[in-house]
Amino acid sequence: MPGRLILRRPSPTTVSFTVSNASRHTSTAAKALFYLQILLRVLALVCVLLLDIAKFRHSLFLQDGSWIRWTTMWSSSMGSSVCRVADAYSSPVVVLASTVVIYGVFRKGYTEESLLVIRGLGIQTSTSSQTYLSKASTRFIPTTQIQDIVIHEAFKGFEVRFYLAVIVKGESEVVVVFPKLLPNRQILEEVWRGSRRCLYDSKS
Repeated sequence: MPGRLILRRPSPTTVSFTVSNASRHTSTAAKALFYLQILLRVLALVCVLLLDIAKFRHSLFLQDGSWIRWTTMWSSSMGSSVCRVADAYSSPVVVLASTVVIYGVFRKGYTEESLLVIRGLGIQTSTSSQTYLSKASTRFIPTTQIQDIVIHEAFKGFEVRFYLAVIVKGESEVVVVFPKLLPNRQILEEVWRGSRRCLYDSKS
């Protein structure tokens, strides 16, 4: 899905450009599919956790608490079925399968990259992580270290791609903005004009 630009202006001296390929969920069908995906993720996580607990139930020394009565659970039809499935596979197989499923549950299906421009301070680039469990990677560049903000072109395979770059003093390589999504030239030109206007034009 191609990235779209989201523009925010929290203050007259601050502007934020976010490029995202996430679904907008505007229609009823899209919203229903979104909530269905959340439900399936929750169910998959619960099943994996129950399978792991059943597999290692003898080594965990689980005691009946006020909320969960493990003896009653394992003796029920569902509990006995989960135990049979868990005992049918070795521990490495269960751990590997659980890791893959948990990674899929917490994996984001989209990418967001942003450029925050603050006049008099500098700019901050950010790229979202692949999962909900890790933080986004960010970098702040003070205004005193920014030489210029330019649009370059490069070859990616057999096609020419444009990218927005920040030239930083004392660094041999430029800082690429939106490095994963690489939005089209129209979006890059809008971000380039808006960022330079916010950084250098005191009347904007």
